[in-house]
Amino acid sequence: MKRFLLFLWVAVLASCSNEKTTSSDKDYFTTWEHYLGDPERTHYSNLDQIDTANVGQLKLAWSYKSGGLHEGRTTQIQTSPLMIGNVLYGVNAAIELFAIDAATGKEIWKFKPVTKDESGLGMNRGLNYWKSNGDGPSRIFFSSGPRLYAIDIETGKPILSFGNNGSIDLRDGLGRDPEKQSVVSNTPGAIFENILIQGTRVGEGPGASPGHIRAYDVLTGKIVWPFHTIPQPGEFGHDTWPAEAYKTVGGANNWPGMALDNERGIVYIPTGSAAFDWYGGDREGANLFANSLLALNAKTGERIWHFQMVHHDIWDRDPPAPPNLLEVKRDGKTIPAVAQVTKSGHVFVFNRETGEPLFPIEEKAYPSSKLIGEKAYPTQPLPLKPEPFARQILTENDLYAPNEKAFVDDLVKGNTNHDAPIVLEKFKSITSNGQFVPMDTTGVLLYPGADGGAEWGGAAIDPRNGIMYVNGNEMAWIIRMKEVGGDGGSSMGQSLAQIHCARCHGGALEGLAGIPELQKVKLRLQPDSIKTIIQKGRGAMPGMPNLSEAEIDAITEFLTDMEEAKDHRVEKIKIDVPYSVASFARFKDDRGYPVVKPPWGTLNAIDLNTGEFLWKVPLGHEESLNDPNVPVSGLENYGGPVVTKGGVLFIAATKDEKIRAFSMRTGKMLWEDQLPAGGYATPITYEIDGKQYIVIACGGGKMGTASGDEYRAYALD
Repeated sequence: MKRFLLFLWVAVLASCSNEKTTSSDKDYFTTWEHYLGDPERTHYSNLDQIDTANVGQLKLAWSYKSGGLHEGRTTQIQTSPLMIGNVLYGVNAAIELFAIDAATGKEIWKFKPVTKDESGLGMNRGLNYWKSNGDGPSRIFFSSGPRLYAIDIETGKPILSFGNNGSIDLRDGLGRDPEKQSVVSNTPGAIFENILIQGTRVGEGPGASPGHIRAYDVLTGKIVWPFHTIPQPGEFGHDTWPAEAYKTVGGANNWPGMALDNERGIVYIPTGSAAFDWYGGDREGANLFANSLLALNAKTGERIWHFQMVHHDIWDRDPPAPPNLLEVKRDGKTIPAVAQVTKSGHVFVFNRETGEPLFPIEEKAYPSSKLIGEKAYPTQPLPLKPEPFARQILTENDLYAPNEKAFVDDLVKGNTNHDAPIVLEKFKSITSNGQFVPMDTTGVLLYPGADGGAEWGGAAIDPRNGIMYVNGNEMAWIIRMKEVGGDGGSSMGQSLAQIHCARCHGGALEGLAGIPELQKVKLRLQPDSIKTIIQKGRGAMPGMPNLSEAEIDAITEFLTDMEEAKDHRVEKIKIDVPYSVASFARFKDDRGYPVVKPPWGTLNAIDLNTGEFLWKVPLGHEESLNDPNVPVSGLENYGGPVVTKGGVLFIAATKDEKIRAFSMRTGKMLWEDQLPAGGYATPITYEIDGKQYIVIACGGGKMGTASGDEYRAYALD
C-alpha cells in the first residue's frame, strides 16, 4: 500500500527545476486568451508572483454568482474561462455566456441564446477567441445546443454577418438529414489564421451522428473543409470498415478538443470511439479514424499522419482530452513532440512532424469476443513507456480489505440488509484480466473504469523541461452485456430502453452518480414530457431525433409502466442491435466506497524526455473513510491542472469539493480551500495591475455532489 500513498522518484528531480529554461520557454502573456492557456494546450503560465513560498497566503479575491441553476435538476459548470483585456468570459449552468471584470467579478454583459434548455445543450468546457485584424469585430465563439455562435467581444451580441444571423447549425454538412442528427459541441476547437476547426459531441448508441471534423471561415461561418473520420469510398481508411458503414455508423468524433502548432500549420485531433460503444458487430474491421490521433494540415484538412490507439473499440476507450504539444530532449537534440493521455492511464508520445513514436509501442494479442456477430480486433497497441499512471488489472489481493470485513461483521451481527453480495463473491463472478478483454453476458471488469484513467481535464505540460502533470482515476467499473429480448420477458419498449438509455442511466436504469434514475420517472414527468426529452434531450442529455415515433412511444410506455408495459407496437419496430448494456456501474461496496485499495485518485509528474515518473501522490481525501491505515485516500476526479513558472500546480477536480496547490518539484500539497460546490473544471491564472489571480468554476453536480453557479478568484493580499 505504501507505494500508492505518497512516494517520490528522486533520481530525476533535478530536471524539474523551475530555473531551467529552453527555447520552448515562450513569452506567455499575463492574460489567458486560449482554452487551457495556449494553442499547444500546455495549461502553463509564466506568472510567478504566487510561488511555493507564499501560496499558503492565498485569499478569496472575489466571487461571481453566474446563475443558471435549475431547482430540482442537477446542473454542472465545467468551463475553463478566458481572460482577455481585463475581462473574464465564461459560461454558467444554463449555458449562457457572460463577461465580467476580471479584477472584481462585476458583471458587464450576459448573452442568453435562443436555444432552450429542453433541447439537450450538454455542457460547455471553454471558448474560442479570434482577434480581428480589421475584418469586423473581435469575437468569442460559443456553443449552445447544436448552434455555434460568433459573439461580439465588446457588446455580447451575435455578429449577424456570421452564418445565419450570428450562428451556424452544427448538424449541417454531415451528409445526413440534419433534423435526424444529435450534435452539440462541449469543447472549443482551434483557430488557425481565419479558420475555426471544430469538433462535436454526438450520441454513442445505435443511430448516432457521424463525427466529421469541419473547418469554418471565422467571418462567414461557411465550411472551408471537412475531414471524414468515417472514410467514404476512395478515401484512405475506407477499407477498415464494411463498405456501406459510412452511411449508417456514427461517432469517431472529436469531443475532447484539439491542439494547434501555429508555426507548422498542423492541428492535432483525438477522435472518439465509433457507435455503438459496446458492440461493433455492424462495423467489422479496425475502424479508422475512430480512436485515433490525427495530424491534419490546418489550412486544407489534408491528413499528414495518424495513429490509432484502439482498433475496433468495444470498450469506449477513446482519448478523453486534448493532446499536449511540447519539446523533448533526446541524445542532445530537441524534438517537437505531441503527447496524448488515455482513459486506460497510458501516455502516447510522438514526433509531431512525422508521427514516429518516441517510446516503443507494442501490438499485443487479446482474446476474441464471446458475443454473437462481434469480431474483436486480435491486437491492440500499448506504449511500453512511460508506465501507466493508473493500475491496469484488479486482482483479489488488490481488493480493499475493510470492504470485506464490513460485510462479514454485519452478517455476524445479524444484519443481512445488503443490496449487493460480498465484494469478493461478486469479484469472483466476473472477469478481471486487465485491458481489452471483450465484454460478455457474465460481466467484465473495466479497470481503470469508463471515466479513466485520464479524463477530459487532461494533462499539463511545463514547456521549459518537458514534464507532464496528469491526474488519474483508480475506479473499477463492471460492464455486462445482455442479448436484446434474450430473457424472454422483455417488451419492445424495455429492449429499446436497454439499448438507448442504459448506457448513461445504468443497466437497471437505477441512475449513476449525477445521472437520474428512470425506474420512477413516471412520478416526476408526464408521458408527453418524457417523449419530448427522448427526442430533443434536456440539460446534459443529448436528444435522439434518429428514433422513430413508434420507438419513442414504446420507450415511453415502458418507462411509465415498467411492470406491465404494453407492446402493441412491436410489429412496427425492427431492432438491429443484438446486444445492449445490462450492467454499467462503478464497482463499490454497500457503503459507497470503491472496492480497490486506495488511492482512488492520483496526481502524477512524468518526465517525457525519459519516460520516468518523478512523483505520484494521492489527490483528494474521503473524510468519512475513518481508516487509520489510509491517511490520504485519493478521490475520483474531473477537471485538469494548471502549472506556473512560480513552481505551483493548481487543481480542484475532486469529490471533496476543494481546490489545492501542489509543489511541481516534489508533489507536496502547499494549500487548499473548501469550495461552495465541486470545482469540476480546469482553473486559469492571469495578472491585472501586478496581481496574479487563480480562477475556478464551482459548478458541482458530479459524483452525487450538489450543483453550484459560483466562479471564485484567489489572490495574495
